[in-house]
Amino acid sequence: MSGGVPSRSSRARRILRGPRPEAVPTLVARACAVVGVLDIAAGVFPRFRHSRMHAMAEVLPGSFGPFAAALSLSAGVLLLLLAHGLRRRKRRAWRAAVALLPAGAVGQFAYRHSLIGVLISVALLVPLLRHRDEFAALPDPRSRWRALANFVLMSAGSLALGLVIVSVHPGRTIGDPSLADRLTHVLYGLFGFEGPVDYAGNTSWTVAFSLGALGWLTTATTVYLAFRPEHPAARLTEEDEARLRALLRRHGRRDSLGHFALRRDKAVVFSPSGKAAVTYRVVSGVMLASGDPIGDVEAWPGAIERFMDEARAHSWTPAVMGCSETGGEVWTRETGLDALELGDEAVVDVADFSLAGRAMRNVRQMVKRIERAGYETRVRRIRDLGDAELERVRRAAEDWRGTDTERGFSMALGRIGDAADGDCLIATAHRVDGVARSAPGRAAAEDGRAGEEPGEYGDLKAVLHFVPWGEDGVSLDLMRRDRSADPGMNELLIVAALQAAPKFGVTRVSLNFAMFRSALARGEKIGAGPVLRAWRGLLVFLSRWFQIESLYKFNAKFQPRWEPRFVVYRASADLPRIGFAAMQAEGFVDLALPLPRFLRRRGPAAGRPCAHTVVERGVRAA
Repeated sequence: MSGGVPSRSSRARRILRGPRPEAVPTLVARACAVVGVLDIAAGVFPRFRHSRMHAMAEVLPGSFGPFAAALSLSAGVLLLLLAHGLRRRKRRAWRAAVALLPAGAVGQFAYRHSLIGVLISVALLVPLLRHRDEFAALPDPRSRWRALANFVLMSAGSLALGLVIVSVHPGRTIGDPSLADRLTHVLYGLFGFEGPVDYAGNTSWTVAFSLGALGWLTTATTVYLAFRPEHPAARLTEEDEARLRALLRRHGRRDSLGHFALRRDKAVVFSPSGKAAVTYRVVSGVMLASGDPIGDVEAWPGAIERFMDEARAHSWTPAVMGCSETGGEVWTRETGLDALELGDEAVVDVADFSLAGRAMRNVRQMVKRIERAGYETRVRRIRDLGDAELERVRRAAEDWRGTDTERGFSMALGRIGDAADGDCLIATAHRVDGVARSAPGRAAAEDGRAGEEPGEYGDLKAVLHFVPWGEDGVSLDLMRRDRSADPGMNELLIVAALQAAPKFGVTRVSLNFAMFRSALARGEKIGAGPVLRAWRGLLVFLSRWFQIESLYKFNAKFQPRWEPRFVVYRASADLPRIGFAAMQAEGFVDLALPLPRFLRRRGPAAGRPCAHTVVERGVRAA
């Protein structure tokens, strides 16, 4: 045929070739999910079990023998669980599917002599075997936390499905059992006992076997997850931390978030030359990096390539939170990912900061009022604090934390007073009413000497912690205050830190990150369109639960310059998942539940990296 119209023979060849290799995992996963839903429906609803649609579901272990409903229900649940692993190209999910399909085909042919069932099973098995290289993803970091999560979710699902099973036999039920009786029957049935609901005929056996199957699945999967070998999440080793600190000494001035790469709950990949690195954490299947790569810009592509190789090896979703404009350009150029502006970082140039002028009137008045109320501030390096005061600061910061979960990931170090972090700055506010201040005490406060006894300078009321940003900058890490202290503690300490900065050679101070700052700023100006105003209204509404508008307005008080920050992502469909993973990493969503002692994950030995990380990185740079 002429032109661009494909011939019948070419269309036939495409059909015979089958789907593209990269599309096979998704297609097979969807097929397994459909068959799983059909199996569950066949096991729950008696009429559906005899429909023609269920013949498609019988290609896997299901409706044969006296336990048809129970086996169908079990197969459906297992297939739904298996579909997620197949979509993520997990090798173990592939092995399970390859084992299930032939077993289902043999059982179908031996019992029903159904050639159609065998053909459908083979049709799913052939692309799995032909494209087995597409299912090469290594296991995710895991711990026994997942066993408890599985128990909770499977128990809830089994209870809901069991209630449906007990309730879908209205013509077979003897009497009119109440909802409490049905729930009791489900709970008894999950443990293998007969409940208070009676049925006519063989229905009682069908319900009993189905409930028992659900209870068995819950128990078996929980026991497997609880006692399988652990695959601990990667941690920053001492060697990796030393290499990162060396890179920060040479290139740390480039990014204000660089020092946060030293969080010890992150893993790291280095470029082949060892001159650049990317740190990350895996959260809910998302490989989450933060800030720009560490090190020489010319070596960034090598570190980024290693990062993407690691993501492909485990079928993780790659994402970067809070990179700079330069970092976003390099990430998108080297990987083909997209970038979206996430917000702005507030940076104050110390030389330009002053409390004078109308724009600073509110801050100036607040600071003066707090000082008159009897508060004093001190700004020092961490290494200049005595052990007793440092412990006092740590304890106070822990007590003043507003949540049970420590928040922070991309812009938080997660520790105070580590021996390796002596260059960090700490600003403290003390209530000095009624405290005797001798001349030596005032001199110590002025020159920053440490070692005083706790309480010598009054009650500690607020703490600000800054991490180094190269040799001439600091970046705000932690901001805590006593809830009983007067309002304005944070403003007081930021002003104190800015005024004391020249003594420490600091010329730049990075404050908080203001998410969607430009939308909030433009949306409140005259002439803003309806779409922009609606977007701003949504952000203001969300600020009731998340510090969106309040952080923007707080930062704006100090007249900073705004540096845009971006999120880098693979596809728009990944954004909700990335956002949820970021909220988990930052501590806004806490899925952890207290574990029994025997299920608690043992922490990895100091300096021990995750096994798959060592294998996949290949040859480490010298």
